[in-house]
Amino acid sequence: MAFATPDQYAEMLDRAKAGGFAYPAFNVSSSQTINAVLQGLQEAGSDGILQVTTGGADYFAGHTVKNRAVGAIAMAEYVKRVAASYDITVAVHTDHCPKDALDSFLLPILAASEEQVKAGGAPIFHSHMWDGSAVPLAENIDIAKELLPRTKNIGAILEIEVGVVGGEEDGVVHEGSNEALYTTVGDVTQAVEALGLGENGRYISALTFGNVHGVYKPGGVKLRPELLGEIQEGIAAKFGTGAKPLDLVFHGGSGSTDAEIATAVSNGVIKMNIDTDTQYAFTRAVAGYMLSNYEGVLKVDGEVGNKKQYDPRAWGKVAETAMAARVVEATKQLGSAGQSQR
Repeated sequence: MAFATPDQYAEMLDRAKAGGFAYPAFNVSSSQTINAVLQGLQEAGSDGILQVTTGGADYFAGHTVKNRAVGAIAMAEYVKRVAASYDITVAVHTDHCPKDALDSFLLPILAASEEQVKAGGAPIFHSHMWDGSAVPLAENIDIAKELLPRTKNIGAILEIEVGVVGGEEDGVVHEGSNEALYTTVGDVTQAVEALGLGENGRYISALTFGNVHGVYKPGGVKLRPELLGEIQEGIAAKFGTGAKPLDLVFHGGSGSTDAEIATAVSNGVIKMNIDTDTQYAFTRAVAGYMLSNYEGVLKVDGEVGNKKQYDPRAWGKVAETAMAARVVEATKQLGSAGQSQR
């Protein structure tokens, strides 16, 4: 089946690490963007991850209702049903849950998964991100330590963020000194001392090396992906492990060069979040369609327009295909194209 089991998801991540590539993780906010991601992954022959933020989950539930836990669960169920028609394997992930959203987002979803697993089923999501980057490191780690046994018990994986990704993600603004944008070996050592290296439950780590959410041109920020290799070496020496003991995540990658992405992947990145670029690809296609079909999508000067052109399915297909092309590009950048095991 195209919707991964927990074991298949773990195997996906292991295979990426061993094979020196990473999976793209696409933020989605509608059935159209889900379909676009699946289309692109299918065309690329790549497995991948679809993920949802608090804002995306609010939108899935209905923008006037904003029941984000329900919206997220609906998103996961939609992916599970629709992905069965595709020849690739996908997983679902909850993205960026800050402290003030734990009670409305991550915790009720975890509780729903716990009930489902208790009844003999699988967890609703394959992995969950706790975003503690806006709280002191000690508190960030303490909350992660509370969450890790719960994700372990349902067969899911926890994602943590150690350091601060600048910019804005769904209304969460991270500001501070430039030094805060670069995770240190000392920061990660504290996390590993509390969480272990997999024996207490599997987790993946978003470490920061100058990353910024949002839109910027290449060269607009100072990325240091080589820092990830230095941290891997530091942790390996500190804890006596083999090379690259950490499974890493790349956040805030819009505008990154191919070389920067390749360096990050070579240093243990197995998942890269993609949102801004696919948002633009989708909306740019809609804008182009509307401008090119102006008299068809509007009832100009009392005319009736062209129903075939203003049918949402007409411009929706154009937008989905444009976004799918950006999905294919991401799989090529990360090396997951052609790697599907279906």
